Amino acid sequence: MTSAAKAYTFRTVFFMLGYVVALVLAVGGALDAIGGVSGWVLAAAVAAPVAGQIWATLAFIRDSDEFVAGVTAKRFILAAGMTFALSVFWGFAEKFAEAPHIEGWWVYVVFWGLMGFMPVFIRSSR
Repeated sequence: MTSAAKAYTFRTVFFMLGYVVALVLAVGGALDAIGGVSGWVLAAAVAAPVAGQIWATLAFIRDSDEFVAGVTAKRFILAAGMTFALSVFWGFAEKFAEAPHIEGWWVYVVFWGLMGFMPVFIRSSR
């Protein structure tokens, strides 16, 4: 395992654990009594590991060799684009087709699910 991969693995575990803990507490109802300014602080606390994970991924791309960087960037861009398209589709489906509402935090889950699925389709940096 390269040093870039080791650093990425450590950062991913760190940021994902932070996100999962915050998400479980927030969505699980443990923090339902929070509102007002505290609610904004909670939202920022849950979003911070998301920003950290994006930084970790970009640092991995920066620190990797050209092939790994190219493949990872392609996977990241395609997963992000598909997530945007699905989010817009579902938003309009909610508005005009009476689709059930899905909470916004699912966007992040969908993105990483798609990112994990990308190696099936993208194996080359071309």
